Amino acid sequence: MDPLKVTPPPETKLHFLDYWRIIRIRKTIILAVFLLVVITATLVTFILPELYSSTTRIKVERDQSDVTPLLGERGGGVMGYDPYFIQTEFELIQSEVILDKVIEDLDLNKEWGKKYANGEHLKTSETRVLLKGRIDLRPVRNTSLIEIRVTSDKAEEAARIANAVAVAYQSYRRDQRKKLSEGGITALEDRFKKEEAKIKEAQTVVDELRVKLNISDAIANAEGPSPLMTAETLRKLESLRIESKAEYVRQHTLLERLKGLSQDLGPEGLAQAIPSAAPDPGLSSLLDQVIMADQRLVALEKDYGPKSAEVIKGKALVEDLHGKITNRVDGIILGLDARVLSLSNSLDNLEKEVQLATTNDVMRANQTRPYFEAKRQLEELLRFRQILDYKIASERIDQDLPKTTMVEIVDKAVPGLHPVRPNKPLNIALGIIIGLVVGVGLAFFIEYLDTSVKTIDDVERSLQCAVLGVIPQNVGLLVEEGAESPHAEAYRVLRTNLLFSRKDDKLNSIAVVSAGAGEGKSTTVFNLAAVFAQSGQRTLIVDSDLRRPTLHKMLHVTNSLGLTNYLLKQNTLEEVIQTTKVPTLDFLASGKLPSSSLGILSSTQMRDLIGELKLRYDFVFFDSPPIMGVSDASILASEVDMTLQVIQYRRYPQPMNIRAKQLVEKVGGNLVGIVLNNINMSQDESYYYYSGYYHDYYYRSEDSESATRKETAPGEQAKLDIKQKY
Repeated sequence: MDPLKVTPPPETKLHFLDYWRIIRIRKTIILAVFLLVVITATLVTFILPELYSSTTRIKVERDQSDVTPLLGERGGGVMGYDPYFIQTEFELIQSEVILDKVIEDLDLNKEWGKKYANGEHLKTSETRVLLKGRIDLRPVRNTSLIEIRVTSDKAEEAARIANAVAVAYQSYRRDQRKKLSEGGITALEDRFKKEEAKIKEAQTVVDELRVKLNISDAIANAEGPSPLMTAETLRKLESLRIESKAEYVRQHTLLERLKGLSQDLGPEGLAQAIPSAAPDPGLSSLLDQVIMADQRLVALEKDYGPKSAEVIKGKALVEDLHGKITNRVDGIILGLDARVLSLSNSLDNLEKEVQLATTNDVMRANQTRPYFEAKRQLEELLRFRQILDYKIASERIDQDLPKTTMVEIVDKAVPGLHPVRPNKPLNIALGIIIGLVVGVGLAFFIEYLDTSVKTIDDVERSLQCAVLGVIPQNVGLLVEEGAESPHAEAYRVLRTNLLFSRKDDKLNSIAVVSAGAGEGKSTTVFNLAAVFAQSGQRTLIVDSDLRRPTLHKMLHVTNSLGLTNYLLKQNTLEEVIQTTKVPTLDFLASGKLPSSSLGILSSTQMRDLIGELKLRYDFVFFDSPPIMGVSDASILASEVDMTLQVIQYRRYPQPMNIRAKQLVEKVGGNLVGIVLNNINMSQDESYYYYSGYYHDYYYRSEDSESATRKETAPGEQAKLDIKQKY
């Protein structure tokens, strides 16, 4: 298993240190923008002319009088809350009506013409635009107050204009209210005259109808046609008719019933029923006498016998009484019959009298209706004229009432003692804040647009490959600087990681590639090979960048003989390999490349050469051209054992580096890792661990050992010497 194979880290949120890293890296841009904005704000602040401000406050109410009008608020109506009133007044104060009045009162066309038009009078429209730009209206919260703030280069002029605007608005509101009242009163008076003419015409019609219809004063003064009978009399007649009809029905029913009983029961039976239905004192007395006579006759028959004179006398008395009862019953029946007839006649007369009176009333009402309709119309006209007259009088009174509370100037404007603009401390402070915000924002925006490699995490996340080494900025040649160079440890770390990345110890040919030119590929090959050679391993550097070779310049040797001469079989291998200052480090230059041999690296001779060099040396390093532009790098990656990809810090976009890796993998190359090159340690503290930490630690340890040697006796010096690691 590859010990340096890493799993791609998951997406993580940015830490505060990531933001701080961006600020440190882009501090030049931030500082430049900050200074530009601050200097510009300061210069503009001191160049701008000084402006003074004056404020007047007015109290604004809806149209009303100082005292309650005769008919209450606006003729007795209820005025509701208007949420747009203050805003409407804002627009009115800034309207042409008010501003033109101010311009006329203060003669601003002439005065500002001297200032802005070389003495020529300005047009009112031009002056209005200037004046409107100097006015600032502000409401006082939760009140009906409005602040009129005017700015000018002269304090006295600002105060004068502010007061003039308030006065012009106050006069306009009063004049407008008076104008509306006068217009309303005029309209009411015209309507009053028309109503007078209508009343005269209606009065003439009423008088003509009264004469024509012969209407008396009593009827004329009534509200409508008077009936011949009063309502009370009519109600009494109607009540009497109803009672008479009820009595007639009752008596007629009784009579018919008694006649029916007479046929069924006879006179004797009818005599017994009449006292209950129609009580009669005479009939009741006769019935009592008959009962007593019958009782006496029974007693006499017991005492004297049926043939005695007393009994015969008693029987005659009983018969006489029965005859009287029969006659009395007949008389009662006749009386009831006569009464029913009388009630019938009386009921007929009452109905005729009521019907006649009603008919006469209807006829009279129809005859007098035109008169009363004309009279009603006349009364309505009179009432409407009275209302108009009352309204005109109340409006005239309301018009004369004082109306100072509609617009009241609470505070007059006074000349300002100090200019309000430009506010130098505020402008400079805003310049500082805006400069910082814009600078930092621009830095982050540029960082967002920059898709190049910035951190190790970027490499491992995008390329899915381990970073074997981190090389700092401004690295020199280790052959010239020596093994104890401050930058040597970075390459020793790279060497160690590379050795542990090998899956087999026989893998000893290494090609170094990059996506584009100028990423430090040649320097990385040279210094990495130097570190391997300084550790005692036989190492060869092959400059296989046939188009732009640079390694011979680093070693200060000739490029007349090299790789191309051997591949073209012009020279032997021993003739083209050169030695260097380091005993275990050899160099094979690129040689001169004929234009007809551009594909020489893909030849069989090249593969044979690689196999031969692997047998002769412990490690063979191949420098190559950029893999994105030339096919040579891809060929080398497919023929050597291992490939290192060099990525320069913040140079090329990540997609370009990903494409380079894909090209290596496509040709079957063994990409063992990434070398992140040219790191600016002073800007990016996240890389300090890879180089600066070791540098401080190593050299402080060396200083400590030197001090220890000085304090130790010469005889003990050999015992305290510590053998270097490399």
